[in-house]
Amino acid sequence: MATSTKTKTQKGSINVTTENIFPIIKKFLYSDHEIFLRELVSNAVDATQKRKTISKSGEVDAFKNENPQVHVTLDKEAKTITISDNGIGMTAVEIDKYINQIAFSGATEFLDKYKDDDAKQAIIGHFGLGFYSSFMVAERVDIISKSAKKGAKAVKWSCDGSPDYTIDPANKKEAGTDIILHIAEDSVEFLEDERLGGILNKYCKFMPVEIVFGTRTVEEEDPSGEKDEKGKAKKISVEVPRILNNTDPVWMKKPADLTEEDYSGFYRELYPMNMEDPLFNIHLNVDFPFNLTGVLYFPPLKKTMELQKNKIHLYSNQVFITDNVENIVPDFLTMLHGVIDSPDIPLNVSRSYLQEDANVKKISGYISKKVADKLASMFKNDRESFEKRWDDLRIFVEYGILTDEKFSERSKKFYLYKDTDGKCMTHDELIAAVGESQKDKSGKVILPYTSDASAQHTFVKEATDRAYKVLVMEGPLAAHVVGKLEQTHTDVQFKRVDSEIIENLIEKDEETTSILDEKQQEVLKPIVQSAFPESGYDLKFAAMSPTSAPFIITRSEWMRRMKEQQAVGGGGFQMFGEMPEKYDVTINSNHPLATKLLKEKNKKVRSTTVREAADLARLSQGILKGEELAAFIERGFKNLQ
Repeated sequence: MATSTKTKTQKGSINVTTENIFPIIKKFLYSDHEIFLRELVSNAVDATQKRKTISKSGEVDAFKNENPQVHVTLDKEAKTITISDNGIGMTAVEIDKYINQIAFSGATEFLDKYKDDDAKQAIIGHFGLGFYSSFMVAERVDIISKSAKKGAKAVKWSCDGSPDYTIDPANKKEAGTDIILHIAEDSVEFLEDERLGGILNKYCKFMPVEIVFGTRTVEEEDPSGEKDEKGKAKKISVEVPRILNNTDPVWMKKPADLTEEDYSGFYRELYPMNMEDPLFNIHLNVDFPFNLTGVLYFPPLKKTMELQKNKIHLYSNQVFITDNVENIVPDFLTMLHGVIDSPDIPLNVSRSYLQEDANVKKISGYISKKVADKLASMFKNDRESFEKRWDDLRIFVEYGILTDEKFSERSKKFYLYKDTDGKCMTHDELIAAVGESQKDKSGKVILPYTSDASAQHTFVKEATDRAYKVLVMEGPLAAHVVGKLEQTHTDVQFKRVDSEIIENLIEKDEETTSILDEKQQEVLKPIVQSAFPESGYDLKFAAMSPTSAPFIITRSEWMRRMKEQQAVGGGGFQMFGEMPEKYDVTINSNHPLATKLLKEKNKKVRSTTVREAADLARLSQGILKGEELAAFIERGFKNLQ
């Protein structure tokens, strides 16, 4: 737009406290230079919202078009990016106040003046330092603005990145503001359509005013009325403005006005590459003691912790802030997908500040409670459906139990134990089901569990043959979870089925008589020890059923838990370094093989027999692998038959 020369140019210096304000802005104010576009588009949207609010009082002209837009225009030849709006605009005096005095915030003054109006929820930016983010990528910035006030004249402000600026009269017919960035040589990457479009899609995808960037081709009926060979109206290709954003996303609507199809459609809009549909969603909507809206989706997690901590998008009044909400919301919530939006979350601050912000902490606690309430409601209202989803929900719930004390307490209403028969029970139901049969000699209820029913089949079968209920506790968190549940329910103790021989899994006062006396055991022990030459195997005798295996390898519950907790982090055991493998080998003193080995005089036969029995024990514990397993299968175990 041409600049008038009838009036003398106004010159001056920006009211800053240091000569180095622009290098500071460029290097330190924002860690990511692409944020400049979010700031400028936010300001443009802000300007349209201001005009809409103030026009109601007649202080400024109303929109001629009730559908205001923000246009982002790229000119590669001129090396410029222009952000244009038809908002409130600025006079020369306002430019001097809001732009030249960079410590002043126009949005703050506006909110103070109109604090009782709906405008408060519409303002998304502070027209102050945000504007100066443009100097991260531009060597010169021009502002051409015309206030929407009656009789206002257009002005042009220009600055080359130094504290000096000029203000000239300008030609501009309609109210609004054009911000023209003359892109610097070190920022030419932003002159690419794809790069600019990607930034707009990231930060402005759900802004409340239409963002127009370039054009797109659509097929329309030929206005001439011509028909094709089939007698249908001819189609012609037409270029129309490309609107990038959805101005009315699901989370800004009332839950009563939405259907499940609306929620599903929005999920696909957020995550177009996700193949699986979410299990269900939670619509967040609160206005006291803070403002918060949003929709959280539960993805199917199955047995693994598929932690993708960039799936929750954090917004402030529909302006994207970050998709890294780790340490801003409880850890277990990062497993969810969706959107959280709150005007009470600061837009332009560091992550460390966000983590300590009082409002953020309140919001975090609210969401945790809302999630727990939703799960409790689902369990209460439709338990059958809840149980069907439990395999998908379990990892999420267990992660919450481990990382959020309040959620852990609330989870007692809906946490389920699942046994090897597929039956789901609450804690009280489980205790009632096991009755006295699973109490040990000290009166504590012992809950055997398996982390892999197939791999631990032998141990599971021995337990279920005794009518013990065996729980399924799978996944990387199992060791942590059983420890936490023992702290919560002090009347129970968890033991993995392969942590003890079946006789000792639930210790009773009953004793089984051993066929071998102490002297015979002393003779047999070195014979068996020869089949376990490696360190880490402790041998002991036990009087077991003659039908049980001759040798049984177990790993104590304590040792295995420590190893598993160390593997996934936590438990405070990293300080001890890598814990060594340690196993117990229990020799069944009542098995016929024990007597056979004592009587066998042929050392070669005895050695082979012991090795086969030892390999069979290793196989049942999953220790025998690779070449050893192949050799064992090929060799067979004839001496044990």
